[in-house]
Amino acid sequence: AGGVTVFITTLVLMIIFGCYLLISGTDSQAGISNLWKDGGFFPNGLLTKNETGNYTGLFSAIALIMFSFGGLELVGIAAAEAKNPEKNIKKAVNQLIYRILIFYIGSLIILFSLTPWHTIDSSSSPFVAVFDRLNSFQFSLFGQQIYGSSLIANGLNIIVLSAALSVYNSGVYSTSRMLHGLAIQGNAHSFLKKLNKNKVPVNGILFSALFTAIGIIVSKMIPENAFEVLISIVVSAMIISWFMICYTHIQFKKANKNKVSKFKTILYPWTDYLTLAFLFFIGFMMWKTGFKLSIELIPIWIFLLYIGFRLKGKKKSSH
Repeated sequence: AGGVTVFITTLVLMIIFGCYLLISGTDSQAGISNLWKDGGFFPNGLLTKNETGNYTGLFSAIALIMFSFGGLELVGIAAAEAKNPEKNIKKAVNQLIYRILIFYIGSLIILFSLTPWHTIDSSSSPFVAVFDRLNSFQFSLFGQQIYGSSLIANGLNIIVLSAALSVYNSGVYSTSRMLHGLAIQGNAHSFLKKLNKNKVPVNGILFSALFTAIGIIVSKMIPENAFEVLISIVVSAMIISWFMICYTHIQFKKANKNKVSKFKTILYPWTDYLTLAFLFFIGFMMWKTGFKLSIELIPIWIFLLYIGFRLKGKKKSSH
């Protein structure tokens, strides 16, 4: 949590500093007009196939966009260990929209205002690259010229790495708790029930770490494509997870239609159906733009889960 807090604080300061650069005219390339010039808001359209056979445009980046929003569902998992979940979980969910507007939309507006979009590449963090390019706050130290923006860029690199570790920490937390919960229910192996003296599911953490190690191996074997492969796998898992959340919510509401929920859903059930349709659209776009294998594996993965569920049911009935 500490790493994420530092990252959020830095992001807010970066937005404020970016606003200063735009107002002060420190850099000649910076300006609000960067948002719509050089082709407008969608310079490559929504979905365009170029000469090399690759897709460009907004929808071609749908997997990366979805990956950026992955983990929002973990708010619900925290309810099991949160104090006063009826108040705090509702508050956390309602704050998501404001945080997305500030930390995602706000930072991107500043980023693309400071520099033309076509000058940003994937070799480094775009936020770091922008501030590294801006030669502002120049001063001398021990006979060398130091640029304040370069110091900010290096600081951002450190903070981004620490935030990534913090995100991984939250992922280990949620995964180990889910595996422990599945083991308690009888839906996972009993060795995942083990807790240490501090009530931490150590075997769940070790099991999660195993898949982290597999990710490291993938990045070493295919460094050029590892990021895309891992993103496609994660987004495919997110599609399954979010689909099941919506489906379960619909069935839950039907089974409890005479009860008043403390967590009311806007425009139920249409928001659930709209989300399901959107998930199908994401899957179709991924299948069309080069992530066919990850999408085609979804029904196979669901089928294997179903087989496991049926076998578990037969095992229970035999006892």
